[in-house]
Amino acid sequence: MRVSVVIPARNEEAYLPSALEAVLAQTLPPFEVIVVDNASTDRTREVAEALGARVVFCGRRGVAYARQAGLLAARGEWVAMTDADSLPTSRWLEKLAGKAPGAVAVYGPLRFYGVSPLEAALSEWGYRAFLNLMALLGRPNLAGANMMLLKEAALRVGGFPEVEAREDVLLGWRLKALGPVRYARDALVLTSARRLQGGWGRFLLRQARNLLGDPRGYFGEAGERER
Repeated sequence: MRVSVVIPARNEEAYLPSALEAVLAQTLPPFEVIVVDNASTDRTREVAEALGARVVFCGRRGVAYARQAGLLAARGEWVAMTDADSLPTSRWLEKLAGKAPGAVAVYGPLRFYGVSPLEAALSEWGYRAFLNLMALLGRPNLAGANMMLLKEAALRVGGFPEVEAREDVLLGWRLKALGPVRYARDALVLTSARRLQGGWGRFLLRQARNLLGDPRGYFGEAGERER
């Protein structure tokens, strides 16, 4: 199995080294590591290249565009994604790959770092509970910081939608029509607590929006992306 790992990054010179080190230390070595430079103005590109990553430039700002650029550039049959401020645990790719046969996408849980031990434990427990709920509702909740896609299937449904948020979740729902989207409960990724800058309430509200479905119709018919 050839797995390309894609990391979108805009002005991430501070976080990127740790993320790349975690990806390069995987028990299942990635086929390639791609950093998508999303029009950075700092040393993101230089840092990525110094650590051996392949750099793809995406001049259109926005994580959805950066993820799509990485998906298109990937040369592996599978494309795993994480974020520049996230730290995949050492068996992350191995655990995702173990669920991949016969699937079109695989995803795993997240836990915050940079918070108190109690907050870290609660974040992981809460996120796992949320993933279980979404699975029961038939709406797998892929997270950009922890997912792996069968490239052929992802391109068949148009890849990532051009939206400001939830591009990962919406793609997961669309992929479900093509085949199994599986949850790998042991494929843990640690992610930065900067997502909590607006407070826990705001963060949880954003997650709750995922339960509402796709009310604005981001996707058109199967295999087409509305533009």
